[in-house]
Amino acid sequence: MEKGIASELLMVKSDGDLDLHTPIYAMGVQGVFTKTLDAHLLSNKIDIAVHSMKDVPTQLAVGIQQAAVLSRANHKDLLVYKDSGFLQQFSTPNKDEQQTLTGMIATGSIRRKAQLLHRFPQLTIENLRGNLQTRMKKLRESNWDAAIFAAAGLERIDERPEHAIELDWMLPAPAQGAIMMVCRIADADIFEKTAMLNDALTALCTKIERDFLKTLFGGCSTPISAFAEMSGKEIIFKANILSTDGKEKLAIEKAALIENATKLGIDCANELLENGAKSIVDEIRKDLNTHFG
Repeated sequence: MEKGIASELLMVKSDGDLDLHTPIYAMGVQGVFTKTLDAHLLSNKIDIAVHSMKDVPTQLAVGIQQAAVLSRANHKDLLVYKDSGFLQQFSTPNKDEQQTLTGMIATGSIRRKAQLLHRFPQLTIENLRGNLQTRMKKLRESNWDAAIFAAAGLERIDERPEHAIELDWMLPAPAQGAIMMVCRIADADIFEKTAMLNDALTALCTKIERDFLKTLFGGCSTPISAFAEMSGKEIIFKANILSTDGKEKLAIEKAALIENATKLGIDCANELLENGAKSIVDEIRKDLNTHFG
């Protein structure tokens, strides 16, 4: 509509939207929020599917192509808390990376859970599912101390609460804060129209992040984090992988000139694999298969 192209919105609920109890990682790591829309696209019920990019599998369904990546919104994770006393304990620096905070924090993300437990191993992590309004309601009505949300999601619907802080130390999911639009490969006219909305820098940064994820593991519901951003003439890339219990962690940070950054995510993933990440990946696969396979 913004580009003067007539369009109609069709609301489609995914498996991830309909099942509000099963943890995301227990539903399978591929396409929980995208496969229903992919089916609509491939059956010509819709011409374009719009996804939260962090939920899109690194391997798109056969017959579907990325058409545009919109300019990135806030990439950070947000701690929404109830009590300022808990926030003070949560935010108090400690010379030891592992801190002694106790309490209950809710999240449906295995990535957030792993990073929380790495930093605060005595925390209790509760599963939290549902749309944003449902999750906020559950937080208000529960005995939890806090819950974690993607800042972009709350900000897009103008419901970011005052009692919230951004977690600067928590690396986001690959492509968090970005929106991907996909269409059928055979539909050149729709691709051309949709591509007008593409933000080249966001597309490059999210590609680097998703390449890192794909090279290490391939699924979106894993304790793997990555973020790339422009700084001067360089792309700065930060990433990590943790065991599902948060006890093991490998991290990397690299910079590359923008013209040389295309393979940055792949190179960083391979470097971590050479330095012990393979054993963590194998343990993640084993853990997910044992408990949820």
